[in-house]
Amino acid sequence: MSKLNSNTLAIQIFALTKRFDSLIAVNGIDLGIGKGELFSLLGPNGAGKTTTINMLCCLLKPTSGTVSIMGYDIMKEPFRVKELIGVAPQETTISEHLNSWENLSLIGRVHRIGSKELKQRSEELLETVGLLERAKDRVGKFSGGMKRRLNLIMALVPDPEILFLDEPTLGLDPQSRRAIWDYIAELKGKKTILLTTHYLEEADVLSDRVGIIDEGKIVALGTTDELKKSISETNTMIISAENLSAEAIDGLRTSDRYAEIDNVSGKLKVSGKDLNFREVIDYLYSQDVTIYSAALEQPTLEDVFLKITGKELRE
Repeated sequence: MSKLNSNTLAIQIFALTKRFDSLIAVNGIDLGIGKGELFSLLGPNGAGKTTTINMLCCLLKPTSGTVSIMGYDIMKEPFRVKELIGVAPQETTISEHLNSWENLSLIGRVHRIGSKELKQRSEELLETVGLLERAKDRVGKFSGGMKRRLNLIMALVPDPEILFLDEPTLGLDPQSRRAIWDYIAELKGKKTILLTTHYLEEADVLSDRVGIIDEGKIVALGTTDELKKSISETNTMIISAENLSAEAIDGLRTSDRYAEIDNVSGKLKVSGKDLNFREVIDYLYSQDVTIYSAALEQPTLEDVFLKITGKELRE
């Protein structure tokens, strides 16, 4: 994503702080989130994620600091801010004794959406998440995945510019989780999305940028590739090959560019700070080595999280 400036920012946060008596839940956060960006906020339990979102959604008053949502101050113009946002909270807010149509209609009436527009928008949303055929069934009969999908589209009924998704796939089976991932991916670029999740793969796949919060502070910020590169000083190649002669491997070892060279059962591992992928491949071909596959091995987002926070991310 290109460098952010005030004209391209949907959310601007300055020195945002929240205290609960002696506990500092959020500690002086500065952050900008671009229009149309999908930003993931990651952190261990109790790090301040939900508290931050509750302040941005005007549900919790900051102790200090300022937040601007599409140019509107959350303290001075909370009602204008609420007209621009949609929220899918961690705990589903659906009424289980109602059906899907009725749940969506309830949200639509709160936002004073006309009946014709509401019916059309509800039908489109239900069809998009595969619930149209079950729209008249009581929600209490739905599976957990179906309830999560309904909870998500309820946040979209007012067609918000900014969408807050707090653990939208928590506790779901892999198939249901993937269905919600696919739908969130379709919204990228159309809405500004702030996502919190305990699933690092989810953040890795969906995010334009990631912020890691720990003990109320943003301790890392960047794209997933930038964060992965930040914790590793070396690059590593894994090469599956045949005819790997001792002479070919010794030739690689003569270069001071490669800090580590291992060969185990036809799997060649080459590591170095200034590793050149093309150079290694060309050299091996010149030594009549048959290469079946070659790939750069990167740290995972989980490696980044553990390195930065020293903690595992758990549900």
